[in-house]
Parts: sequence; structure tokens; C-alpha cells
Amino acid sequence: MAFLKRRPQGAEVDFDHLPRHVAIIMDGNGRWAKKRGLPRTAGHAAGAENFRTIATYCKDIGLEYLTVYAFSTENWKRPAEEVSAIMGLLKKYLLEAIGRMERDRVKMHFFGDLTPLTPELRELCRRTEEISTHYEGCQVNICLNYGGRDEILRAARAFARDCARGEKLPEELTEAAFDGYLFSAGVPDPDLVIRPSGEIRISNFLLWQSAYAEFYFTDVLWPDFTKEELHKALAAYQGRSRRFGGV
Repeated sequence: MAFLKRRPQGAEVDFDHLPRHVAIIMDGNGRWAKKRGLPRTAGHAAGAENFRTIATYCKDIGLEYLTVYAFSTENWKRPAEEVSAIMGLLKKYLLEAIGRMERDRVKMHFFGDLTPLTPELRELCRRTEEISTHYEGCQVNICLNYGGRDEILRAARAFARDCARGEKLPEELTEAAFDGYLFSAGVPDPDLVIRPSGEIRISNFLLWQSAYAEFYFTDVLWPDFTKEELHKALAAYQGRSRRFGGV
């Protein structure tokens, strides 16, 4: 994979020492469309296509986990036409992904409460996850109807129910045990969280898991976030010292 050792636009990346887990808030689709005089739905279509490109590239360079923020618990407040378009893009992507999974061999998993989705979409999500169990390699986690606070509340309620049934004791709750109640159970915490679009906030994304993540912010809108932009984020990450509260 020597071609991966190039240094685009001055970004020097050591591809032999990548972070295990990169998370991305795919932000800026609407503004990308507005700048071009296009409807917001066109921005979401461009963002979905870019997700396909970046996810495939993450697999190619050997990244173990990629988690993306696709649709939050708050996004239902958007205009019905926009929500419908996003769900239509999701259906299109999943149908195409299922058809190519044997070739691409990318594992897919979903974080979030899928019950508000249509039965058809829920079945497509189930099928992609079931097929994924046969593959090794890069796992792509899609946060769908996901919110960090909602995830923590659900985990706390699940542990409380186990206590009420006599299966757990309150003093048995540790950070590691709590991890097991989250949507991300079994997935290592993200090492690097990337947010395109110029916004500098976490927006209810992986609140528990990103406690010690490194953050990278850029003004580039998500549909314009290229492989070279990813290289810049990875190079910035590799230039930092992660002390996890130590010296």
C-alpha cells in the first residue's frame, strides 16, 4: 500500500500508527447546497455520496472503526420534506450497500433508537448488521436517531431495571459495566472526533465515549471534506500527546 504513504498538501500521516477509531459529525450539507443555490436535499445527497467515499477510504487505509453522525434525535424537528429526503437517501444507500457488501466487506452497525423508522428501513438496517457478522475489518457505525444524552438515559434505565430484578447491585456499576449498556457496547472509545463546517461544538454526539477523545475542527463543509482533508485531521491527531489526565 505504498501509494498511501504520500503526503498531500503537506499533511504527513504515519499510516502504520493510525487511531483505532475515528468519529465524524457530518455537518454542513445544507449550507453547501445554499452556497450553490440548490435545495437542502441536494446537499444531503452530496453528503451521502461523500460518506461513501470517506468510509471506503477509511477501510482501505486500515482504520478499525469509523462512526458517523447521520441523523440525531433532534433532527426530527426539521421540515418534513427534508426528513423524508434524508430517509430516502438512507434507504438508497442501504440497498446499494447490501448489494456490494460481499465485495467491499465493510461491517456496518447502527447506534440509536431505530423504532421510529419505517418497517422497511428497520429491516434494511437489520439485514446489513446480520450480513456484517460474517466479515472482519473496518466497522462503520452509523448514528441514526441518536443522541448522546438519550443514550446515557437509556443505559441508566436499563441498569436500574436489572437492579430492580435483583440481577445487579448499584455498587456493581463501574465505567466498564456502564459501557456495556450503551449502543456502542464492545466498540472502543473514539480516539479522534472530527467536525467539519466551522461549528465548534459536540452537538450531543458520543458524550460518554468522547471523554478523552482528541477533537479536530475545520471550516470545510462535509460534502467538500476530501481524503486530503482527512489526512490533515489524522496528521493533527498524530502530532498531539494524549495523556488521559496524566503528566
